[in-house]
Amino acid sequence: MAETPERVLVVIPHPGSAEIWCGGTLARWIQEGAEVHYVVCTDGGRGTDLPGITSEELAAARARELMDVTRILGVDDVVMLNHPDGELEDTSEFRKELVREIRRIRPDTVIVSEPYRMDLTWHRDHRIAGQVALDAVFPYARDHLHFGDLWSNEGLEPHKTGTVLFWGTERPNVFVDISSTLDRKIELVRTRRSQMGGYSEDEVSSFVQDQAREAASEEDSLEYAEAFRRVTFRTT
Repeated sequence: MAETPERVLVVIPHPGSAEIWCGGTLARWIQEGAEVHYVVCTDGGRGTDLPGITSEELAAARARELMDVTRILGVDDVVMLNHPDGELEDTSEFRKELVREIRRIRPDTVIVSEPYRMDLTWHRDHRIAGQVALDAVFPYARDHLHFGDLWSNEGLEPHKTGTVLFWGTERPNVFVDISSTLDRKIELVRTRRSQMGGYSEDEVSSFVQDQAREAASEEDSLEYAEAFRRVTFRTT
């Protein structure tokens, strides 16, 4: 994938989810002039095996880490939906929240977690976020009679998004070269102290490099990459 989108919406299940899967891509696109927006679905307050920390303390820590990430990347628009960690549901309310942001931001590309994996070792919130984001893109954000009050009461016109990119997919068909932003991705992943605190800086670097090499292994011309499954929609 050589083209750089103009406006990107990243739908993130938990604070910190995006950086490990698409941090290099986002850093590259922002350097190339893309406008990137974050919508974070949950508070991330339960994703730990560390004793002695409350859900409120963990959520606050992950929120602080998210602000570090967005500062490093240069993302100014961050919307926190604050659903409880582990409790995302495919509901009309959640779908409407994402449709509102799609119509407000008007992205040409939405990035979110893959909802359909054969390997079921995948967080439920990631599955739900991917499915609801896909439905929000098509047909709900496109058609004005879906959530018509967003149009009539909030002035949010329908919008057609051309591309959805799924991270964490087992069936990638798009690869983004992140050789120029690998160091930035390592910096981003290191900010996840609440989850990566048990690893040294060298271990984090090795993990990110190995992941990027594995993603690039399917494309002979690349050394470091991030892999996605691309779904496209007609916008005219």
